[in-house]
Amino acid sequence: MERYSRQMLFAPFQNEGQDKLLNSSVLVVGVGALGTSVVEQLARAGVGHITIVDRDYVELSNLQRQTLFTEEDVKLMKPKAVAAQEKIKQINSSIKVESYVEHVSKENIEKFIKEKDIIFDGTDNFSTRYLLNDIAYKYNIPFIYGGVISSRGMSAIFIPNKTPCFRCLMKDNYSEGQTCDTVGVINPAVNIVTSLQVTEALKYLTGNMESLHGGLISFDVWNNQFNKIKFTKVNPECRTCQLEEFPTLYQKDDIEESVLCGRNTIQIQHHKTFDLTLWKERLSKVAKVTETPFLLKVEVARDITFILFPDGRLLVQGTEDVVKARSLYDRYIGT
Repeated sequence: MERYSRQMLFAPFQNEGQDKLLNSSVLVVGVGALGTSVVEQLARAGVGHITIVDRDYVELSNLQRQTLFTEEDVKLMKPKAVAAQEKIKQINSSIKVESYVEHVSKENIEKFIKEKDIIFDGTDNFSTRYLLNDIAYKYNIPFIYGGVISSRGMSAIFIPNKTPCFRCLMKDNYSEGQTCDTVGVINPAVNIVTSLQVTEALKYLTGNMESLHGGLISFDVWNNQFNKIKFTKVNPECRTCQLEEFPTLYQKDDIEESVLCGRNTIQIQHHKTFDLTLWKERLSKVAKVTETPFLLKVEVARDITFILFPDGRLLVQGTEDVVKARSLYDRYIGT
């Protein structure tokens, strides 16, 4: 217990709290900017069992804010889940860490949540967050949301039967059209969000429920703005925590993908329409964009091109890997 001696001197922890942490099991979905910081803090605190799930691999642009990764990971194109697990084992070899290189979906989410005490959001898109929220409330597991973009961030812990859920606050039609790959992000904003996430988790896991802040904290660290929205009553028409429909688990996906045979292309349909003028302005900052009266051609990488149509269709040219196409879509288009 010497490893945790300074933490155990903290009055709300002591031996009993540390024992609770060592016997806790958490799921972290996504180990990008948020997820890497979360798992490192959890491991150093002594959370006994951490399960990591991520679909992506390490790239050079990740290193500015994804703190567990190195240039060697980039060179080896190492999956983020694997690289994170390796680093955590070097930080704390006494805890159990599992990693899965998978895209989380309604088909596989149940296998990851077994015997978990908390689900952490380390993702970059709202469709996966709604999925995590639904599974959390179906199985009565707290869900800790975190979001960051530019210099702004948000965090909240949603507890079944005690607080409104993520869908109550964000509704079903949340759409901003901004991602870290289009408007950027600074690392201090990331660290603030993850510190809020992990602090609430430590309170919950050690039984200090009275110290939970009970709301949604948001901030813009660059412009010195900090706000807290106190949780109020649940939305009586919420399809997750009140009607228990859990739509992302049982209904048809909002995003439809299809492989266009022989064309090395994935078609994705999600947005009802694309305003080509608006998307040209957004994407021109990070990619070469060609506009015609009928479409936008966006060269997002050396071997990947997006084709955006006004009717909401998007072609990802250069791959037949649906998971890769969805990852790129989330990074540049968002939800």
